[in-house]
Amino acid sequence: MVTAFVLSGGGSLGAVQVGMLQALNARGVEPDLLIGTSAGALNAGFVAGRGTSTAALDELAAIWAGLRRRDVFPLQPARLGAAAMGRAPSLCPNGSLRRLVAEHVAFDRLEHAAIPLHVVTTDVRSGEEVVLSAGDPVDAIVASAAIPAVFPSVRIDGRDLIDGGVADNAAVSQAVALGANVVYVLPTGYACALDDAPSSPLSSALQALTLLIEQRLILEVAHFAERTDIRVLPPLCPLSVSSTDFRHGALLAERARAATERWLDEGGPRLAHPERFLSLHRHSINLNPCHGGQAA
Repeated sequence: MVTAFVLSGGGSLGAVQVGMLQALNARGVEPDLLIGTSAGALNAGFVAGRGTSTAALDELAAIWAGLRRRDVFPLQPARLGAAAMGRAPSLCPNGSLRRLVAEHVAFDRLEHAAIPLHVVTTDVRSGEEVVLSAGDPVDAIVASAAIPAVFPSVRIDGRDLIDGGVADNAAVSQAVALGANVVYVLPTGYACALDDAPSSPLSSALQALTLLIEQRLILEVAHFAERTDIRVLPPLCPLSVSSTDFRHGALLAERARAATERWLDEGGPRLAHPERFLSLHRHSINLNPCHGGQAA
């Protein structure tokens, strides 16, 4: 039996996956292989080197709790102006993101990870999905998280690569192709209860990408659910935290851990139609940023 963890993207909502990992670890569910995209690639890269022990996941939780937007998306007026004039390739440089990844990846090549790791990216020229399983892990993860227009593409082996969510965020198909019999999908979800529409280019871009991710994930899970044991952990709902807001990492992880524990207690892995947890919707009520339960 081969168990895969598939971690999708979602900006600051990547903190949700920490709580999911903690709940699975507490029940003895461990991955034989990891597939990560965008923010999910950051988490998968950490786990691939350090494992899913309580101590390792506590460390990952502390990283997310301490992150702020400037640590990932350093908005610099001069850079924004240059990008608007076509003199810079993106709204943000990727130096801060690269340093963050390099600081927490514990292996020098993807193929040397303690838990096999596969990182999903997109070829910006062809739109093809490119899965990286060997080579520099920092380059691979930074490429996977290179949100179009927000970060510059990353050149690897002659290909210019961007966020894997553009091509195939969930990557359930990759888990199946790699021989997984059981696939746990750890979605970050999306902000379904925002009081107002995103008002900045950065927040608009990430909200659009998280919606795209959710739609792709629904289709892919439904497609493979009848032939593979796919277990979709419930994303947080209602949720009014923007994917650019890093102030709530600790609370998001705590909520996700509690929601995943309830899902496990209620027989979640055995429920039919796992894609139902991912249905697109919105809430018209005002909510505390971290209020609410799980998807029904």
